[in-house]
Amino acid sequence: MSSSGNCCAASRSNANQAVKEQVVTEATLLPGEGKEHAGAMVSLPGGAFWMGTSSTDGFPADGEGPERKVQLDAFEIAPYAVTNAEYKAFVDATGYVTEAESFGWSYVFHLLVPEEIKQHVEHVPRDVPWWYVVEGAYWNAPEGPGSHVEDRLDHPVIHISWNDADAYCRWAGVRLPTEAEWEYAARGGLERRTYPWGDLLKVDGEHRCNIWQGKFPVRNSELDGYVGTAPVDAFLPNGYGLYNMSGNVWEWCSDWFSPDYHQTTSADNPRYSRSTGKRSMRGGSYLCHRSYCNRYRVAARSSNTPDSSTGNCGFRVARSL
Repeated sequence: MSSSGNCCAASRSNANQAVKEQVVTEATLLPGEGKEHAGAMVSLPGGAFWMGTSSTDGFPADGEGPERKVQLDAFEIAPYAVTNAEYKAFVDATGYVTEAESFGWSYVFHLLVPEEIKQHVEHVPRDVPWWYVVEGAYWNAPEGPGSHVEDRLDHPVIHISWNDADAYCRWAGVRLPTEAEWEYAARGGLERRTYPWGDLLKVDGEHRCNIWQGKFPVRNSELDGYVGTAPVDAFLPNGYGLYNMSGNVWEWCSDWFSPDYHQTTSADNPRYSRSTGKRSMRGGSYLCHRSYCNRYRVAARSSNTPDSSTGNCGFRVARSL
């Protein structure tokens, strides 16, 4: 890997201060009112597993290790990331306004921005110039004004901040998984493997996840079939029947992010609960590539501020048993 940079976590703090500030809009949120929309869940028995990694594949600043034995209680987790259709049902029922809408903008990857919109983009973060600040981009208009999700209702919802994900969870009577739960689920019953299916990125020449193919960030050959998001049930599931635990979209976790996570959290149902200003994300996205952001491994970690939204970040829900 040539860089430790993160292609995937453009933060609102990266944006030029001239961009408009958030306008808070209230919504009617009744906890658990939308529980029938939570969908089918996969029950996992919990138990002990090896979490993290001691390999040199990751970035020291991410705190992926040291590898250690962790014990979890039983829990349930969704087989898929929350879809556009599911988030639409939440918005329709509650009138909830996402933070991307309140701020008036969100980050869209430059190759996905329509040419007519590119001409009007005024803000591009200096440290991650492949992210464009697109006014009017949000979950229902992922590439900005004129785009829509009507033909992507089975794709993961994107442009969702941690706060937006948490609001959906409260309405649906679920919660975000902890990092430990997420990794346990992603491993699919395999021990000390790199990916949810084993150690080889491709199996018999077959792509198993939606990540970047080509030269990042200028050319995507789409050899895995996708340039942006894929349907939530694309590719084969892991050993627990869970889809897209690597690639497609980053998934928010309930923990605050800290690089010393493995040194300071308990080995029994670990969760980093002290505020650090950033929330944890897992799984990588369609933008991850080994040359720059090799974070589609099951032990990989990343983070962003809880009010940030991008075109490659969504979430998956869980529930305690």
